[in-house]
Amino acid sequence: MRTNNPVLSKFTDTARETFGVSRTGGMTVAGTAGKASLLLAVVAFSAFLTWSQVAGGRTDLVMPAMLVGGLGGFVFALATSFRPQWAPVTAPIYASLEGIFLGALSALYNLRFAGLPQQAVLLTFGVAAGVLVLYRVRVLRATEGFKRMLVGAMIGIGLFYLGSFLLSLFGVQIGYFTSNGWLAIGINVAIAGVAALNLVLDFDRIEEGARMGAPKAMEWFAAFGLMVTLIWLYLELLHLLSRLQGRRN
Repeated sequence: MRTNNPVLSKFTDTARETFGVSRTGGMTVAGTAGKASLLLAVVAFSAFLTWSQVAGGRTDLVMPAMLVGGLGGFVFALATSFRPQWAPVTAPIYASLEGIFLGALSALYNLRFAGLPQQAVLLTFGVAAGVLVLYRVRVLRATEGFKRMLVGAMIGIGLFYLGSFLLSLFGVQIGYFTSNGWLAIGINVAIAGVAALNLVLDFDRIEEGARMGAPKAMEWFAAFGLMVTLIWLYLELLHLLSRLQGRRN
């Protein structure tokens, strides 16, 4: 089964070459949703454990937890991206490490703005649900033009963050990361919008994978991709809410 979509064609070909023919059936939307829910539960559990430690007075754990969770999660994200066949093992490890990172970071934000992380969580799920509804009624569609535009935007955002990091190594600080000005808020809204729209690509990949009969094991890889987008969206919304709250104080 083939598709004219080059991105989805590569996704399916990689799945078949990597996993071979599955004896347990093909990939399904319900199966992917179940695995995404499991990964989400792992993130929530490890985040709760870290949050509880910090809230209990162990503020000395914040930086080590962010370092271990952030770097460890990045390493396992790369491993999963380059070796999709590892996803059944690496995706849960990635989720647990990201939970440690998010728990520490969220606790840090909560110390400054009480209740802010909870608002960001609710807003993240609200935005994700809204995008899913718009996708299901075909208001948002993953057309080739939409994909090119979104990929271009993500490359631009990636270069912006990478350039900012490299400049910081030479003592040059970008005001965006510490500013509560309207320009920084506007940029933050735009980046959060790109993160939210990236969910459309995730939903499309899941549906196409199921429709074209991708192997069952690809459910883990698709669920991993969805989790990466949700975590990115949460981080952007957390930063946005903190900026808005900072302007009120």
